[in-house]
Amino acid sequence: MAKLVLVTGGARSGKSSFAEKYVLSLAEKCDYIATAEVLDEEMAERVRLHRERRKNGRWVNHEGYYSAEKVFQNLGDGTGAVLFDCLTLYMTNYMYGKGAVEGSFEERTSHVLRKIDLLIEAAKNCGRTVVFVTNEVGAGIVPDNVVSREYRDLSGWVNQHVAEACEEVYYCACGMAVDFKKLGAKI
Repeated sequence: MAKLVLVTGGARSGKSSFAEKYVLSLAEKCDYIATAEVLDEEMAERVRLHRERRKNGRWVNHEGYYSAEKVFQNLGDGTGAVLFDCLTLYMTNYMYGKGAVEGSFEERTSHVLRKIDLLIEAAKNCGRTVVFVTNEVGAGIVPDNVVSREYRDLSGWVNQHVAEACEEVYYCACGMAVDFKKLGAKI
């Protein structure tokens, strides 16, 4: 059984850098599952910067925009840990991308959470430590439109769901990480 870890934080909090260092501390060669589809120049630049940080020959890159559970099932030998970056983009693909379903917010939420369940199960069964990166988007003001509120709500539920399955949950701010699982209240 694999160990699952969640790393969360706001934009530019240092979460991806922390997650990369964490994963690389576990093995000489690691898998990186990317979830961002490059649909415009701004996203292409973001992806380029992420790739630039990983040009050390220690990463095996995989694209997991949809059905990332299949990527986990097909990981090759020779790697010791997995970085999944990121859950909120993966969720977005199922809310608004090619993987989206029509219907009410409840139906779309159910669809996304089923996909997240498949992802968690595949991660548990891959035999490696898996570090998920996600965005904490619920700490700001209540958005003024339905789409943004639905996104905020569903990302919060996805994060809670994955955090429950993880042994460690780190929150990043200002480039520093704190283990929330250790600090969390036990009720």
